[in-house]
Amino acid sequence: MPNKFLIALVTVICCCFSSFSQEKEKAPTDSIPPPIVITDTIVNSKTIDPLRPAKAAFLSAVLPGLGQAYNKKYWKIPIVYGALGTGMYFYLNNDREYRRYRDAFRRRLAGFEDDEFFNFDENGNAISERVSEDGLRRAQQLFRRNKEISLLVTIGLYALNIIDANVDAHLLQYNVDENLTLAPHYELNDIDRSSTVGLSLNWKF
Repeated sequence: MPNKFLIALVTVICCCFSSFSQEKEKAPTDSIPPPIVITDTIVNSKTIDPLRPAKAAFLSAVLPGLGQAYNKKYWKIPIVYGALGTGMYFYLNNDREYRRYRDAFRRRLAGFEDDEFFNFDENGNAISERVSEDGLRRAQQLFRRNKEISLLVTIGLYALNIIDANVDAHLLQYNVDENLTLAPHYELNDIDRSSTVGLSLNWKF
């Protein structure tokens, strides 16, 4: 009986030492983690130049396309010159046709029959009119109106070139960093289970 008691006592002591040693082995892995260092998450925004849009507009007014080059939007320069060149082409073409019919009409009124809108025989004598005086008058009105429209369109394209440079300069300085965000907001009311939808403006300090 004493031997059994002694054996049982030795067994209990061994189990205690074994569990104690296991706890000591686990202690290093269960140690307190190192402190978390929170770094500064604020991103420094770009310096805003309030005169940049005005300067871009001024450059485009002096020379079309120069404001786009100042904004580094080089791909827009061919578009600017293509649009302005097309407007000027139609203006000059209509102006040339208007002058043709105007000069012929003036010679008709002066009593001459040698303009380009007459049919001539082999000896250079006028046979018949290809365009009457009334036709010359209506042609002048048509080409003059087309010339004026072409001029207005060209001026509008020139103004659009200035506006584009100004707006681009504004957008290049627009604050789009992560510290300032505008996002949809959805909230569920726990009392009546109703939902609310809206916009939330978040600003990180």
